[in-house]
Amino acid sequence: MQEVPIPYDTACCRIRGKDAHVSKELLIAVVEDDESFRMALAESLRSLGYGAREFASAEEFIASDGERLCDCVITDIQMPGMGGLKLSRLLASRPSPIPVIMITALAKPGLESQALANGSSCMLRKPFKADALVACLQKALQT
Repeated sequence: MQEVPIPYDTACCRIRGKDAHVSKELLIAVVEDDESFRMALAESLRSLGYGAREFASAEEFIASDGERLCDCVITDIQMPGMGGLKLSRLLASRPSPIPVIMITALAKPGLESQALANGSSCMLRKPFKADALVACLQKALQT
């Protein structure tokens, strides 16, 4: 994955109703059952200046402090147990919803509109480039 620099000193967005500058203080949850992809994505996020916390399943994320601590969730759509669509729907129903970015290798028609209807801010198809990831993060973190 190609690294893309972000001008942190000038980037500003709204996070959960508060003005915030993009910095290493933003923590992104990576919910992905494929360990090698999860680790690579988390490392890419760190190289872009974000904090990253890894979860092997939606259930692991829910059982942790992830929902309280993370500023954004990147989740795979298709995973054993609870999938990303259900996780996104669950998080969107909370009083302070966390922005969700969906990722998938599936090429199913209508999947993107289904992801957006379930509360996702953006959807990326695997494999994706760093600039697409950055664009989705910026969009998700502006809410």
